[in-house]
Amino acid sequence: MTSERNLWRATSREGFAAPVYSGDRSVDLAIIGAGFTGSAAALEAARQGASVCLLEAETVGHGGSGRNVGLVNAGLWLPPDQVTAQMGEGPGRRLIAALAEAPSRVFDLIAREGIDCEATRAGTLHLAHAPGGLADLRERLRQGLAHGAPLSLLTAEETAERTGSRAFHGALFDPRAGTIQPLAYAQGLARAAARAGAKLHEHSRVSALSREKGGWRLEVRGHVLRATRVLVATNAYHLGLGPAFQPRFVPVHYCQYATDPLPESLRKDILPGGEGCWDTALVMSSVRMDRAGRLIIGGIGNGGGPGGAIHADWAARKMVALYPALLGQKLVHGWSGRIAMTGDHIPKILAFGPDALACFGYSGRGIGPGTVFGTEAARALLSGTCTSLPVDPVEAHEEAFVPARAAWVETGACATHALAARV
Repeated sequence: MTSERNLWRATSREGFAAPVYSGDRSVDLAIIGAGFTGSAAALEAARQGASVCLLEAETVGHGGSGRNVGLVNAGLWLPPDQVTAQMGEGPGRRLIAALAEAPSRVFDLIAREGIDCEATRAGTLHLAHAPGGLADLRERLRQGLAHGAPLSLLTAEETAERTGSRAFHGALFDPRAGTIQPLAYAQGLARAAARAGAKLHEHSRVSALSREKGGWRLEVRGHVLRATRVLVATNAYHLGLGPAFQPRFVPVHYCQYATDPLPESLRKDILPGGEGCWDTALVMSSVRMDRAGRLIIGGIGNGGGPGGAIHADWAARKMVALYPALLGQKLVHGWSGRIAMTGDHIPKILAFGPDALACFGYSGRGIGPGTVFGTEAARALLSGTCTSLPVDPVEAHEEAFVPARAAWVETGACATHALAARV
């Protein structure tokens, strides 16, 4: 396994390429960052007839969108009662309702635009890694049902049948959710946006963003782009735009490892229903299959950092602990991505100037929220009203002790992975 061999880049059927930005021009809406949020926004704005320019410093989906697990979840990592406790009853319920519909919006968009991204709406399983995790799932079931979510709790035996592993004490099943090939989805959104009339540019980093009379000025590769409105959608891969905007979040890494396609004799019993899974552990891990039959194991941690060998060794042990029949199988792909984590685990929309919004802080739930927030941000900027946004915009957001908190998460992940799943 190489230090960075991203399965999604190796298997995406939605190849997309765009030219670098050149010349000077003016548009209705400039978008910075071509992940789920930025490309969904570009697609929506172009479909409304606006002139749109989407600028990406690297390639479409280079950041978290192309390094995602690929779980299309409904809701946030937080249980609903905690969302309403932190945001207030009205705002909390508005966000819960918006994200409850997120999987439908994602899968409907995939169908409408013909995006070839292995879309599989078979639900997700939140796995109880321990008896305490099962108690947590019972409480999440109670809260979810109170908010109208069609959840069900599976016994340990039922979970073993659904996962092919006896390592879990139960699971919470959400039929609204599913899985996709995340980079292919991001590239498909970009392709659809370009087809709708948006102008997309890769390898086109915005070096400066400033307010000028009547709009915004963006400096790109020695050229100027003027825009009436601007959306910043860089999330955890923000490279800096000068004093106009700087997101505040804790960067948390997530690493993934994948096998080659497994022989049918081995793959037939592993997640036969096609669900995507994650567990209740504090240092969370995930497991899923892709369409070709590759097993994908993920966990908190920076696979490309100093602890990379620890995380890779853990993944190999974890695979066999879950599925003993896979002893001898190799994890041939390995890649990592950054997550923008906020202290309250609530996504943020910043109104950092006139006709300017920034969306970030999905805390590991990028696909559904990114699609919803990007689409609604485009609508809000073009209409001049924020009533459709899933959260109220704020003018500033701060996070304390960011380096220390990021280091604490990575240290904890390394310690946990060094000791866990030894067989």
